[in-house]
Amino acid sequence: MDFELTNRQKQIRMAAREFAEGEFPVVAREYDRREEFPRELWKKACELGFIGLFIKKEYGGLGLGFLEFAMVMEEFWRVDPGCGNILLTTFGAELIQLYGTEEQKNKYLPPLTKGKAIMGTAITEPDAGSDILSILTLARREGDHYVINGAKQFITNGSIAHYLAVFCLTHPEADSRLKRFGVILIETDRPGFGALKITGKLGIRASDTAELRFSDVRVPKDNLVGEKEGEGFSQIMQIFNINRVIAASQGVGVAQGALDKAIQYVKKRKQFGQPLATFQAIQFKIAEMATWVEAARTLTYKAGWMIDHGKVDPKLISVAKYIAGEVGVKVTNDALQLHGGYGYIAEYDMERFYRDAKIVEIYEGAKEIEKNTIARELLGRV
Repeated sequence: MDFELTNRQKQIRMAAREFAEGEFPVVAREYDRREEFPRELWKKACELGFIGLFIKKEYGGLGLGFLEFAMVMEEFWRVDPGCGNILLTTFGAELIQLYGTEEQKNKYLPPLTKGKAIMGTAITEPDAGSDILSILTLARREGDHYVINGAKQFITNGSIAHYLAVFCLTHPEADSRLKRFGVILIETDRPGFGALKITGKLGIRASDTAELRFSDVRVPKDNLVGEKEGEGFSQIMQIFNINRVIAASQGVGVAQGALDKAIQYVKKRKQFGQPLATFQAIQFKIAEMATWVEAARTLTYKAGWMIDHGKVDPKLISVAKYIAGEVGVKVTNDALQLHGGYGYIAEYDMERFYRDAKIVEIYEGAKEIEKNTIARELLGRV
């Protein structure tokens, strides 16, 4: 594999960095305090082509790969993780582009890149957690419609989305547990749909999270993603492969941002008459932090590159997600420690990065799930 980025990829990365550095810092602290989605930032990002850049050109995107998506996510999270999650306003478009009918692609994808719609994917349930085979949200077929009842928890964009890709139990009688599910597109203005925004989160407070309720929500049967029934589980597994790479890039981004802040601080802050950066203990700590960030970045880029080249490796993807989550937490912790008491107050932004980092170890598969995947790929099912 050639790890050299193309000139276009370098330009995309630089453009993402310039946008984030120019727009995020002046508003990030306030959006975090208000726990409010940065709608104006999202609109600007749409205008510049950052939103849904992996969507094909015929559906309004730039037709780029998931490596480019990961690179932009890294740059956004490097400046502010909460605001950086504006890139997730297309969460679920991957499903539609991979498995949707032509009608679904033409209907649901173009509005996302134009700033006219936000979507999300609803998988997790209050009593199921990581065990998605225990999903209970039921989509019952009634003639030409599905009638959906159930609940979802911790759904990104849940209270601001215009439509959602919802993982449902569609065929509870199927012999194989893996064939009992389907993904159904549900517009949030349909009767019976309800969303309650979750507040008081530890981090990424500018990113919308909600709990959802479905009470006899009726949608046409054509809203089932794809043309075959019972394919929902395999569809979701593939989306996990993609979005774990994107989550890994978030871990890399928050770690790089924390490292940047730590380097700036230790070069400026003086103790015993000289900058902190002159002490060998500090130099060693910075070197360790940089090493972990570079290792996580390399794994993440490789996993994204392989997906774009049709080589999906669940083990490598889980390795990247696992290490990037841990690196995000470790490096932000070390960076805060280097700031001392100043890192504990909002004025220096380190406390926000410290709060934001933890989520990477939890969503898109907790790190324990990543370990399960890695072990299973290495040992087989024993």
